[in-house]
Amino acid sequence: MVLLESVRPNAAYVVSRTLDLLAFNPGALRLFAGLADWPPPRRNFAHYAFLHPLARACVGRLRALAGTEPDAPDLADLVDELLAKSPDFADLWNRFDVKPHTPDPKTFHHPEAGDLHLGYESMPLEHSHKQRFVVFFAEPGTSDHDELILLDAERGEPGPDTEETRLSRRRATD
Repeated sequence: MVLLESVRPNAAYVVSRTLDLLAFNPGALRLFAGLADWPPPRRNFAHYAFLHPLARACVGRLRALAGTEPDAPDLADLVDELLAKSPDFADLWNRFDVKPHTPDPKTFHHPEAGDLHLGYESMPLEHSHKQRFVVFFAEPGTSDHDELILLDAERGEPGPDTEETRLSRRRATD
């Protein structure tokens, strides 16, 4: 998808309404540490949040979706699996909190990049009200932006050879 490539080095992806990862750029997959270890059909942010040891929990978005489409089979299957496999999810689900995403900055505790404080935007895709385009970004010149550049670099390839990238690599080794 051209849009995902055009926002690099910012981490961007497309998700389904039940948070299945449908498309992504390299930085987005690496931002969520360990997500790349799962086979593509299992890459779902609710699974990740509750079943991956490197992730933190969130449930409000699924609860909001359940309020608008309570009989959706894909949502019911996902919720049933998470209820069975994650006591944390079950506890949060049973609180009935409904929380849509807010545009507040998000903090990631990444095992390689350290703590990242990133801006966040999420918007519906015009061709499908059931899919969302999500991007995490940082102000150029900040250490968070430098880390996004490093996360975005292709494995085994140096990534874009710009002065900014060379500066980022030098800071990372200091």
